[in-house]
Amino acid sequence: MGKKRGRRWILFVLTALLIAAAWGSRATAQAVTPAERVEGPVYVIPIEGTIDEGLAAFVERALGEARDGGAVAVLLEINTFGGRVDSATRIKDAVTAMPVPVVAFVTQRAWSAGALIALGARYVAMAPGTSIGAAEPRPADEKTISALRKEFEAAAEARGRDPLVAGAMVDADIEIEGLVEKGQVLTLSAQQARELNFIDFVGVRRAEVMEAFGVVASDWIDMEPNWSERVARFLTDPTVSSILLTLGFLGLLTEMTSPGWGVPGTGGVIALALFFGARFLAGLAGYEMILLFVGGLLLILLELFVIPGFGVAGVAGIAAILASIYFSFPDAATALKSLAVSLFAALVLGAVMLRFLPRSRAWQHLVLSTAIEEAEEDRLFREAVEQETTALAVGRVGKAVTPLRPAGVIQIGDERFDAMTDGEFVEPGTPVRIVRVEGRKIVVRRLAE
Repeated sequence: MGKKRGRRWILFVLTALLIAAAWGSRATAQAVTPAERVEGPVYVIPIEGTIDEGLAAFVERALGEARDGGAVAVLLEINTFGGRVDSATRIKDAVTAMPVPVVAFVTQRAWSAGALIALGARYVAMAPGTSIGAAEPRPADEKTISALRKEFEAAAEARGRDPLVAGAMVDADIEIEGLVEKGQVLTLSAQQARELNFIDFVGVRRAEVMEAFGVVASDWIDMEPNWSERVARFLTDPTVSSILLTLGFLGLLTEMTSPGWGVPGTGGVIALALFFGARFLAGLAGYEMILLFVGGLLLILLELFVIPGFGVAGVAGIAAILASIYFSFPDAATALKSLAVSLFAALVLGAVMLRFLPRSRAWQHLVLSTAIEEAEEDRLFREAVEQETTALAVGRVGKAVTPLRPAGVIQIGDERFDAMTDGEFVEPGTPVRIVRVEGRKIVVRRLAE
């Protein structure tokens, strides 16, 4: 009896262990794969190249179309070295808010800001030989590292992933035994990430990845940036934005230090218009920023052409333009850095142009041609003045073409001139004599019979 009872206990324990293992496997599967398989259209959104404001605008539009188009799931195909953290955060927030499952599929690499976007998805898959991590920010100061680390940890926790692993991708001070040493930021291969349960699946093809999460695609809808989003991505690139700002400042500074308005000012306005236009398309600048910029430009033009000197209107115009540029950036640090770099570059370029441009052959040829043209214009002007002075000599006789009450038009020879009397009324056709010439003012008197 004792042996039979012992065997029963052993069988009972083994059965309990098998049931627990099966239930644990079922729970793990349900944590990764949806309980029910769904079939329908899957929207595919590429996350490629530098992550910037233009890409964020495109992803937000694509996610909106997927939501409105009845998508059963969204697949993010990620291949990026990173980019702007603020833009990545914007994309991550949009991904997190999606009512349908979003799968992040790392096709080559998801570094830096790309890793944050991947962590925002409900499921993460990686192709063999790919990598994720390397998210230490630049500048790597304590404040920036702390903020980005918390962003990574919060995104990981929200999706049931290890926050310590996510934090180690940002902060080199985090040490995980057997995984990453202190002083290094963490980057995981696909196999390492799967072994750590930091991702959900390793696969090669789209269909394979989506089926792993219970989604059967009846139709693959590949989203692509439209022409405006492509232009916005190019012009909102940090390097291109800085160049546009520098050219804009250089053109305006040139016009404010020289009389009139010419090619430099026009080129500067075009550069700044491209800067604001791209930011408007990317959703970073609204109508109020554009109106502020246009108002500042109008104040500067008013100062240059209407009000002599450079005073309140000019200063207010410059302040309005700088404010419009400042508020078109997502944060104060980025705005101040971009403004400082662009202004400094514009001043340096302006100084270099003043020093070396007059010595160049092209400039000398231009100056010589201009001097010849100006000399010819001066000669023609002098001849015209001489002819006019002769025609308007005191004592010359003509006739009134219009009534002089006391101002009107007279004719001397074949030419007509504006003239006036000392107060008397002169009818048309009446002979008149010039009695005084005061600059452009011609005074005539009725000719005595």
